Amino acid sequence: MIPSIHNQGRNTARLLAYLYGPGRREEHIDPHLVASFDGLAPDPGRDPSTTLADLAQLLDEPLHLLPEDTRPTTHVWHASVRAAPGDRPLTDAEWADIARRVIAATGIDPGDGAGCRWAAVRHADDHIHLIATLVREDGRRPSHHRSAKRAQTECRQIEVDYGLYRVAAGDGTAAKRPTSAERHKAERRGRQRTSREELREEVRRSVAGAAGEEEFFDRLASAGLLIRRRIAPSGDTLGYTVALPGDRNGKGEPVFYSGSKLAPDLSLPRIRERWTQTSDDATQQPVQPSVTGPARRRAAGVAWQALLVVDQGDDGVISAQITATGELLDALAQTSAAHTRHELQAAATAFERASRSHVRAARGHDHALRQAASDLVHSGPALGRGEDGATAAMAIDMLFFLITAAAHWHAKKQHAQQAEAAHRAAEHLRAAYQAAAEHPMALLNHRGRHLAPSWQRHHSATVRHALPELADRILAEPGWPALAATLADAQAAGHNPAALLGEATRRRELTSATSISDVLVWRLRRTADLPAYGVSAAEAHRAAPANSQPAPARQMPTPSTPRTPRR
Repeated sequence: MIPSIHNQGRNTARLLAYLYGPGRREEHIDPHLVASFDGLAPDPGRDPSTTLADLAQLLDEPLHLLPEDTRPTTHVWHASVRAAPGDRPLTDAEWADIARRVIAATGIDPGDGAGCRWAAVRHADDHIHLIATLVREDGRRPSHHRSAKRAQTECRQIEVDYGLYRVAAGDGTAAKRPTSAERHKAERRGRQRTSREELREEVRRSVAGAAGEEEFFDRLASAGLLIRRRIAPSGDTLGYTVALPGDRNGKGEPVFYSGSKLAPDLSLPRIRERWTQTSDDATQQPVQPSVTGPARRRAAGVAWQALLVVDQGDDGVISAQITATGELLDALAQTSAAHTRHELQAAATAFERASRSHVRAARGHDHALRQAASDLVHSGPALGRGEDGATAAMAIDMLFFLITAAAHWHAKKQHAQQAEAAHRAAEHLRAAYQAAAEHPMALLNHRGRHLAPSWQRHHSATVRHALPELADRILAEPGWPALAATLADAQAAGHNPAALLGEATRRRELTSATSISDVLVWRLRRTADLPAYGVSAAEAHRAAPANSQPAPARQMPTPSTPRTPRR
């Protein structure tokens, strides 16, 4: 149940004409009254003898009883209450009860016998409109401050009482929703999103990993946005507004939005907070172009470190990590290969809501993530092949667990909308991972299946020795051969596979993973600094002769005595 409080107006008859009219796209069906302040108001939709003027006059009567110079300039209160997608159709009687409850909760008509006059109009299956005159029967103004929050609270209880979908409660940190006028304008232009939404995304991308103010504004200009800076007499920039070149008002002028109107954390002062550095951070520099693979590997590494901070850190530091995770996800999305781009962009858009809460971010502690975002942006677009594609899968895998941890933290703090947004972002990341990992995992699985049987038994024994409680599940997974190939690579590089497995599981649980073997592949390849893409199948065959014999399972090879399988 989603309530929306609209702008106040000054013409009751005009709003009624819209509510009872055909709509802007003939979408209004059977407009009629479902409830009113006294239950007796005339209904122009069902009673042919009643006009819109009759209903407007009845609602405005308390206004006209006041001396003209004491009447409020804007007296028309307008709200809508919409069922969530998937809710069952509600009857007129149910909508009438919902209308009375919302009107009472907002303070428009609190039930004291002298409230405002109001009416509820239904012209669609899934929502109603509420209209009221903001003068009480006793001539006073209603106490309807914070009516939006009050309506939200009441709608959460209505959902429980009627068995409807439970909408996540907000905390006032969400970005402002597009207005009805903005949505209709986008539809007329044939665009799926409003200008406000497009600008929010472009500004968010431009700030991702930006090292300072000039780089931020350069990125805005490169994105093709119109930019206006508000300059102080000293020459300092105080703020900014942006517009889409093709978005014009009735006078043909560009429609500008300030950063704070796009999202609470996109005002220039809030953006500047991201550039706070500690003394230890000052020497770090972004990477140079054409090193996409290493940039993604480093992103995976800092995501892993951030995951540990979200698990164990203070709230302010965790909040900073989560905000910077949004930047890293934005940077990964805008530099991603074509086959993962759609899902990564959807993940970044969803996570935008999860990146803000009332917990103040302790800036300066998030520099590693922001540096990783900068590295990705400066490394340029990814091709999604070879080592580049495999390191992308590695980074996405680590980000999936980081964002899942962020969802758990938000849920623990009762940040319902943020937790839900993080979970949605994680689902998009899961889809992106499947696309990114398909080829490199197929190669690793091929190599693992072609290991000599003695080596397959050896690596199986290693898993049973290191992870006895998870071994049966891991060995039954489709990704087990890829893990076997990774254990072989780690052993050939001089590592102790059992020790690596213990380290990979000791620092983070695995039972929630869809595929434990997949997760271990990327953790081990990152920890052991193995090529994410591995080696070719031909090289794998040459490296694993059939006549070689592994060390006995009870005598695990140590880093000082590596053994390479031979055929």
